[in-house]
Parts: sequence; structure tokens; C-alpha cells
Amino acid sequence: MKRNIIKLLFIAGTLAALPVLNSCSDAIDAVQPGQLDDSEAIATIDGMQAFLIGSVYGTLETANEVYLSSVITDEVKPGDGSGGQEFQLHRFIVSGGVGTYPELIWQSHYRTINRINRLLEGASKITPNGAAETASYNKIVAQARAIRAFCYLELETYFSTNMADENALGVILSDKVDEGNFVQRPRVSNKDIYTLINNDLQSARNAFTQFDTSASAAAKSDANKYYVGKSFVNAVSARFNLYRGNYAQAKIDAQAVIDATTGVSGASFSLTAGTPILPTVIPPAVPPAIGTAAWNSAFYSTSNSFNPYRNLWDDKDGFRGETIFSLGRQATGANGIAIGSRYNLNNSSVTGTPWWYLGRNLYNILTGLQNDVRRYAFIDPSSTPNPNYQAPGVNTRLDKLIVDKYPGKTGSNTRNDIKSLRLSEMYFILSEVAANAGDFTGAANYIKAIRDARNTQGTATTAPVYANATAAFKDILNERRIELSFEGHRYIDLKRLAVKAGVSMDRHSTDDIVDVSNLTNGDYRYTLPIPSSEVAGNASVQQNPGY
Repeated sequence: MKRNIIKLLFIAGTLAALPVLNSCSDAIDAVQPGQLDDSEAIATIDGMQAFLIGSVYGTLETANEVYLSSVITDEVKPGDGSGGQEFQLHRFIVSGGVGTYPELIWQSHYRTINRINRLLEGASKITPNGAAETASYNKIVAQARAIRAFCYLELETYFSTNMADENALGVILSDKVDEGNFVQRPRVSNKDIYTLINNDLQSARNAFTQFDTSASAAAKSDANKYYVGKSFVNAVSARFNLYRGNYAQAKIDAQAVIDATTGVSGASFSLTAGTPILPTVIPPAVPPAIGTAAWNSAFYSTSNSFNPYRNLWDDKDGFRGETIFSLGRQATGANGIAIGSRYNLNNSSVTGTPWWYLGRNLYNILTGLQNDVRRYAFIDPSSTPNPNYQAPGVNTRLDKLIVDKYPGKTGSNTRNDIKSLRLSEMYFILSEVAANAGDFTGAANYIKAIRDARNTQGTATTAPVYANATAAFKDILNERRIELSFEGHRYIDLKRLAVKAGVSMDRHSTDDIVDVSNLTNGDYRYTLPIPSSEVAGNASVQQNPGY
């Protein structure tokens, strides 16, 4: 691994010196003169495992998508601690220039893909010895292929103009190690990328199915939220098939994830409860009322909150809740992006240098929820909403609405695990599939299941009633807006569902210090530009329309 670290440092220096030569398939991990070969690191099962952890899991990152989705949509408005960061993106000036978020998303996932390609090539030269080594070998390869499918899904989500059209232009296909300098490749059709994704997911699914049948309970593939297992595969497949319009398969895959807790994969996740909403006290003491200083101290504690749903976000003692897969972030260390610092530089309070506040309409929706834990869990109590926020001439930054979905964990105010896949998304997928089939009662019941779980009284909620498809999609989109806020979904959800739901982006007039506008449905900026570094270094790549 020491040699591999040297290699990574060498690559980083090369990239800094040659930004215009970055073509996705080889610029991140191109074999440079004097560079150590991966075969020296990936020559044994132990070497494969070390490379998987350090160079595959170690480079997997989705914080860039999470942040971009918030800034470009209606989730946030400028905070009074901002120095103007991403104001252009917030105002829909979307660029693929050096250092922009489209470039960061592109390069990050192709970096991971290239590492996986190297791992798989190294693995092809290793013959495991015996049943134990074979199981370890197959599990490593399965994880690598599943992550590669996930990376391609992320790329397709942001850079394909229309995932529902197999013949539309997708991204660049790279499924093997490119030898030599800067091999250039054109973009291919979605269908070509989908073939790779499906093959990778099916291969991983088969391997995990066999592994889970024989592994001990503690070692089963879904036993740890920080590692890819069978439910990761099914969840990725469910999202992938929903986005491409293959609703029958999306239904099968999402249901498989929900059923996993009673299966053999070792899954321990379930919809996280919004109860208890009051801390336990010893009688005759009376629990503090919601919103009092004592209640806030107990609920918002980053080390010992009494509420399970809050623990989902403050990562209490590795609490899993409904998380299928998380990108782990150590409280002390530099692994991955500190996602909380994208919204609040120092901590998630009014004095923590907030770069972005909640968008006013999202805040109104959250605070309008009745007996719902999410109205508390996502907004810090130090927020100072301006009751005159709609008055003419009022400074919008006086409306201080603090994002608190990433409150930090014990030892850090800004670092939280990034929950890349959660069980609630599978319920949303099933609801959307039902609505597409005209089963409005079924669609409503899946939404009800989530609202039941978040209910602070521990009682069943009333199921919504949808008169037609438009009403169903509108409610599904709204519930996704609430539950999945600040998790990287809103941008693609508006692209996919706004027309079906009869709505559009929903910024409030106070969501900027200049005149506020919204992206109209179908706007070309609902697809990101291919980064200029890719275009400059790869003459065969085609830019997306409008850029």
C-alpha cells in the first residue's frame, strides 16, 4: 500500500500540472513514466482487499452532487456568512470549467471507475486457493463491480440528457485499463452504459447471493452500512431502473431491499422512527416541552440524542437506522468531504458562519408539518425566522434558517457520514411505480408508511387520497422534497417528475439578494455540461446541448 500511496501522490501532482489534458478514461490514473505498476500492489487477495479499501472506497464521493443539487434548486438561499460561494450556480450560470462542481462530479467518479478497472485487471491474474480465498476474492470483485455500476449511474444521472431514452447520448464508457498516454474516447449511447451497469449489478448480485448463503450472520454482505452488499446492489438497481423508466424491474429491486431484513443478507435496517419525541425522565419529573432549552439540549445533542431519527443524522455511536449504505466520515481525519461545512462553515448554528440558509418555501413546508420529527431534525433551533420576511425591502439575510441535517458527530461539528442509499427511497420508488401503473391507493400507502414512521405520536397517519396521476406525482415529489432534502435528489427529481406533477422549481421571492427566478421545466441546465477539461483534452467528446 505504501507504493500505491506514492502512486496517488504522483498522479495528483501530474493532474495539477496538466489540467487541459484530462480525458476521463485515463487522465486520472494514466500510467506515467516512472510510475509504479498496480500489479505490484494487487498480486494477492490481501493486496486486492487493501486496494479496494484504500483506492476504491477511499475515492468514492457523492458530496459534490449533494451540494450542487441544493445550490441549483430551491433547497437553499444565501446565508449571511457567505462570501459569494457558488452564487453563479445558484443563479443558473452553469459552467463546466476547471474546479466547478460538474467537473468535480465527473472527475471524482471516473477516478473511482479507473481504480476499479485496475483492481479487476489485477484480480484477473490471481487464482484464489481454497474455498475461503475464493469467497474473499468473489466478494471483493462483487463490491468493486457494484461500485462501478453506482458511479456510472451517478454520471448518467447528471450528464445524460434523457435517461429514459436508450439511444440518447450517455457518458464515456471505460471498462478496462487504458495503457499509453491519454486515450481518447467519444461518449456512447445510454444503452451501452446500461449494458455495463446491468452486467456489473447482476454479477455482484449473484456473488453476494452465494456468499450470504454460506457466511456467518456477522459476516453477511448487508451487515455493515459502510460496505457494499446485496441490498446496495438492489437499491442501486431500483434507482437506476426508475430513472430509465423500467418500472417493473424497479419494483422488484426496491421490494427486495425492503424484504432483506427478513432474508439472509444480514440487513439490519428499517424505517427509522420519529419516536420518542420527549426524553425519558424519572417520575415525578416532567419531560421538558418541545422547543424549550432543556428539550433542545436533549434532542439536538450530537452525542446522546434520545430520538432515533435525529441519531440517523448525527451518527450516534455508528447508529444505522434505515441506512443501506453510507460513506463513512471520521470525526478526526481528512477522509472525504466534510458535508456539513458546505452549508455551515464551522457548525450548524446561527453563529456557525452559515453559507446557506434553508430556502424559505422548504422551511415553510417543514415547519408546517404536524406531529412530524422532520420539522425539528432538519432545522437548527438557533434559527431566527423573520416574521416580516415578505415585506418589501426586507433584507433576506435577516431570515436566518439554519440547515441542520448535517450537525456533525462527536468530535466534529461539520463531518457526518453521507447516507448514499436509504430505505425510505425504496418506498418512494414503489410509490412512484404504483402511480405510473394507476394504482393510486398503493402509491398513497407507501407514502403513508414513511409518514407513519416519522410521526412523533407513534400513531398511524391518514393515507392521502389521489384523484389522478398528477395529484399522486405532486404528493410523491413533495414528500421526496421533505425526506430527501440536502441528499442530492432534488435536482434530478425536478427533471424527472415536475412535468408529471404539474409543478416546477419552487424558490421563494426572498431566496436571493437579487431578483429570484426558477429554472423552467425542460431547461437544458437540468443536465450538466461535460467539463471543459474533458472537452479540451478529448477532441472526440460531444458537449451537451445549450453549453
